[in-house]
Amino acid sequence: MSAQPATEAKQALFQRVFRALTYRDFRLMWLGACTSTIGTFVQQFAQSWLVFDLTKDYRYSGLDLFLGQLPIVLFSLIGGVFADRMDRRKLLLMSQYIQMSSAFLLTALFYSGVVKVWHILALSFVVGLGQSFGGPAYSALLPTLVATEDLNNAIAMNSIQFNLGRIIGPVIGGAAFAALGATWCFALNGISFLAVIASLYAIHVKFVPPKSRESILHSMKEGFQFILDRQGMLQLIVVSFCMSALWFPLAAALPGFVQQVFQQGPKTYTLLLMCSGAGSVAGGLMVAAKGKVHHQGRAALMIVTVLGASIAGFAVSRTLPLSCVLIFAVGVTAMSSASLLLSLAQVSVGDEMRGRVMSVFNLSFRSGMPLGSLLLGLLIPVFGVSATLATSGSILVALALYFLILHRGVAAL
Repeated sequence: MSAQPATEAKQALFQRVFRALTYRDFRLMWLGACTSTIGTFVQQFAQSWLVFDLTKDYRYSGLDLFLGQLPIVLFSLIGGVFADRMDRRKLLLMSQYIQMSSAFLLTALFYSGVVKVWHILALSFVVGLGQSFGGPAYSALLPTLVATEDLNNAIAMNSIQFNLGRIIGPVIGGAAFAALGATWCFALNGISFLAVIASLYAIHVKFVPPKSRESILHSMKEGFQFILDRQGMLQLIVVSFCMSALWFPLAAALPGFVQQVFQQGPKTYTLLLMCSGAGSVAGGLMVAAKGKVHHQGRAALMIVTVLGASIAGFAVSRTLPLSCVLIFAVGVTAMSSASLLLSLAQVSVGDEMRGRVMSVFNLSFRSGMPLGSLLLGLLIPVFGVSATLATSGSILVALALYFLILHRGVAAL
């Protein structure tokens, strides 16, 4: 008798966590994006390791991430304008074709044995260029695939697919790298783009933005004005930038951290990536299961505080089991706080303005990544990897507490 209520409760929880997947178009996009994300992290595993292995220089690791994110900083706002004045599916397809071609070109360079570090850096920039237009289009298209009441769940599920890729991708990447070589890591990424391209052709787009004769600059100004007029939106963007600038560079430092602190190789690097990815999936599941969060801005800032403390703890840890636990905590807190901040931005804007507003939000989040990575690459040779990462985590704690206690624009949302 008592087993039936427990079974029903588990079924209800399962349905609540995965309810966005009941929408056909969202499900197709989710599966396609998940496959492509796995391929991306297969390549990223090999690319991050090879850049450091070829150069033995943190500056090149940081530069690789910087160049991958730089086009997003330069062109995302323009991409947001295009996402509000043309078919978002076509814009996304263009982005996928650019990224797929870059992966296959890198495959050819490795296969022929002529690859140089500058080839990798240049193609990172090209991939970022494709993402600068695809990112705003994807952010604007996603909310149209589900009902408004399920938007938070869809955002959390999208975070989960991204982080499933972070777990599965390095495993496949490590196996392919060890057994077949780097060439197959890049080839597998190129093949994976076929899945998301197929899903884009299969979905039914419900909202196509009307054509506009306004100048790109005027359209951008409208987006900025909306952000300035919307209470708490500007502070939300600042928090997102600070979070990404102080959290993301951990990924750039991880290969060198594994080699210099633990004196280990790709297996330990893969283990830490898996723990981080598993934590991110757990964080996404927590947000998906919770649904609507009361005082969401305040909750996000409290989680960011824990994120900073976890980064600082990882930086000073010298035992691998503890480091696995701490980087798992980094994954949980980074993804849950990012999901909450993103959903706050999404629910604050309508379809006609979503591309521009989300391009600004995504720009703030993504621009922190290359700037933080580049700065980290410059500071680590001077102060050491542990001291630099510990300082980054501590600064993030201080900033989160500042926005939580003193400058309460986000906390009030």
